[in-house]
Amino acid sequence: MATAYIVDAVRTPRGIGKPGKGALAHLHPQDLGATVLRALRDRNDLDTARVDDIIWSCSQQRGKQGGDLGRLSALWAGYDVRASGMTLDRFCGGGITSVSLAAGQIMAGFEDVVIAGGTEMMSHHQEADGWEQGTPYATLGRARGNYALYDDHPISAVGVAADAIAGMEGIARADLEALGVESQRRAKRAIDAGLFDRSVVPVFDRDGALALDHDEYPRPETTAQALAALKPAFVAMEQVAAAPDGTTMRQMIERKYPDLRWEPVHHVGTSSGVVDGAAALLLASEAGLAAHGWTPRARVVTAVNEGDCPTLILNAPVPAARKALARAGLGVADIDLWEINEAFAVVTEKAIRDLGLDRDKVNVNGGAIALGHPIGATGAILIGTALDELERRGGRYALVTMCAFGGMAPAIIIERV
Repeated sequence: MATAYIVDAVRTPRGIGKPGKGALAHLHPQDLGATVLRALRDRNDLDTARVDDIIWSCSQQRGKQGGDLGRLSALWAGYDVRASGMTLDRFCGGGITSVSLAAGQIMAGFEDVVIAGGTEMMSHHQEADGWEQGTPYATLGRARGNYALYDDHPISAVGVAADAIAGMEGIARADLEALGVESQRRAKRAIDAGLFDRSVVPVFDRDGALALDHDEYPRPETTAQALAALKPAFVAMEQVAAAPDGTTMRQMIERKYPDLRWEPVHHVGTSSGVVDGAAALLLASEAGLAAHGWTPRARVVTAVNEGDCPTLILNAPVPAARKALARAGLGVADIDLWEINEAFAVVTEKAIRDLGLDRDKVNVNGGAIALGHPIGATGAILIGTALDELERRGGRYALVTMCAFGGMAPAIIIERV
């Protein structure tokens, strides 16, 4: 089997995902996609006519994000028309999946140069849905009537599921808030030290004016005392009718888990930030490397997917990580860096406990609580973040995983070369 190499990774800064407030919210999603595609081209002297495909991720594919963002962003970026493109949706996991599919095409010998990435402008979600922090798919699911289809495995809102898991696992609110504060601290340290500078490329307006050149969401002033004073965010969402018969989110969970006792604990300080952003990675085979004179930075070791209970939604990262380790013939101790997306603090905290991870190897430069989670782009962002940090530390392996709506998780392991 051929080897899939990672040549480069770039991302935009993450802008606050609120119309009229975020520095990127006035732009078109294709502008963000084109930004990272141009950066890959210019940084790597890429002949875009030799790009076999562009595999893109976007979760909310409607409105301005409708259509095939992979293809349309490439055309807007000025790529040769021979550079084909597609767009996929695995909810939050799509950014990892785009890279996994790109690697698979190369490893199968089908293609030599593939770009993978994603875009999500969550400011546009709000225009379409009336966004509430952490609950995009609750609204979407009700609107489409999806929940009636899943009588055996009802799907609740992600924030409500996060609270239920914390109760099920006996994870205290204070522990979740400690993780949230640490995410902010690590993000500030990374930003102050310029640790994101290699990957972050500025975004410009169409008139050439600078729109954003730094992550806009972090709140470095966050303290444990401030978080302790916040009210839980998903109390009202528990009582939202999630099925045609009026069954609420809480009732769906308690019918499936009748012995579960839980209280709302998550809030804005322990939930991922609503942001706009895009990211892209350039992957190549040995033939692709030779044709362009590229030196690879890493190789894709393995990539897997795993499903879990859709009612709790968020628990698949641990089995996905174990599956990836088994496929790669590696153990927990072999992994130098872990990126476990902080969709909610309980996701990362549970993974650390279940897998017995060294906290000093997990989300070392902060996570989505501090930096934000542009859904379809986050997985690609995290792979690039892990790669940059592997190189700084001289590490060998990184494992990236994240929960995805519907009770799923992709996972990928990369090796620095």
